[in-house]
Amino acid sequence: PPRLERPLPNFLAHEQVERLFDHAEARAMEGDPTAVRNLAIVELFYSTGMRLSEVQGLDLEDVDLISERVRVMGKGRKERIVPLGGKAARALQNYAARREALVARSERPDRRALFVGPSGRRLSTRGIQKIVAGFLERVSEESGLSTHSLRHSFATHLVDRGADLLAVKELLGHASLNTTQIYTH
Repeated sequence: PPRLERPLPNFLAHEQVERLFDHAEARAMEGDPTAVRNLAIVELFYSTGMRLSEVQGLDLEDVDLISERVRVMGKGRKERIVPLGGKAARALQNYAARREALVARSERPDRRALFVGPSGRRLSTRGIQKIVAGFLERVSEESGLSTHSLRHSFATHLVDRGADLLAVKELLGHASLNTTQIYTH
């Protein structure tokens, strides 16, 4: 049978991304460790194009803030190295300075996890989804936006600015170029 056309993925326009970060940065400027963490999460999604499970599974040792790279364990246990943007690296540095405040409140903290919640334990995928959804609701009335929308925005904006499709494929961790070609819409 003929292949059905895939719907185009939801993504944010450049203006929406700017509003998203303006809001997240304003909250982080208040100094609350949770708001600083949330900014780091959103920056990481947009700067790297990582999947939700990849962000959730990050350990402290996976992030190299000196060389601004992240070691990502993708689908099929495939490992890749992804560069961090400058803003994401700064957001992660700010979070690292405040992460201990979140961990110190816990009797049994998760010392390996990069992103921890109020209990000091690793944030769940659902917890990360709720954080990102809160920001996305503020910048778009469109339903269906999710953490994956930030991944699509990352790739779409790279392609819009002339990035090589093969490079985008590698950054996203796609096995096939066919999967990446959807961003040429």
